[in-house]
Amino acid sequence: MAKLQKSIDKRNALVKATIELVNNNGFHATPMSKIAKMANVSPATIYLYFENKQDLVNQTYIDVKAEYTEYAFKNYDETMSVEAGFERIWKRIADFKLKECENAMFLAQCDNTPMIDAHSRQEGIKHLQPLLDLWERGRKEGIIKPLSDYLLYAYSINPLSFLMMIQKRGDIQLDEKQLEEAYQSAWSSIKQCK
Repeated sequence: MAKLQKSIDKRNALVKATIELVNNNGFHATPMSKIAKMANVSPATIYLYFENKQDLVNQTYIDVKAEYTEYAFKNYDETMSVEAGFERIWKRIADFKLKECENAMFLAQCDNTPMIDAHSRQEGIKHLQPLLDLWERGRKEGIIKPLSDYLLYAYSINPLSFLMMIQKRGDIQLDEKQLEEAYQSAWSSIKQCK
């Protein structure tokens, strides 16, 4: 059991080092040697867990995406109304992005790079299925605009990455009033106008 825990700890250290280095240096300026050094393991140890850098980055992306969506959908019930469900999910996503900033920044970088392969992107999208299902139900009920999931995400969820970055830089400290205004803007951008 101790060996298994040590193995899990090493893999977690490699994932954590990858996130930190990618956030600070970008994907291409993050060599395996730096990841191993930061994780306090030998460079050869990485290859016990990952085939290569691409595999390490893809698996890190999927791990972080799973953590993100598990957090986002906690306390969400698919029997909620579309509006109540979206509000619950959106506010949980906002909370994650503002509290788990390092992981959220890593996901934002992954969204804007060709480094993540197509299979891993598809795996990441699967983690968003409850939100996609909610939007589909909302479109069928005439509550959500008949837009693609990509456009709905771009208008309602992606602005949270911008807010996270400006808060991290110290340009703004989001309070509850501003978060509520941001939520109302997100909802207004995707709800069907009556």
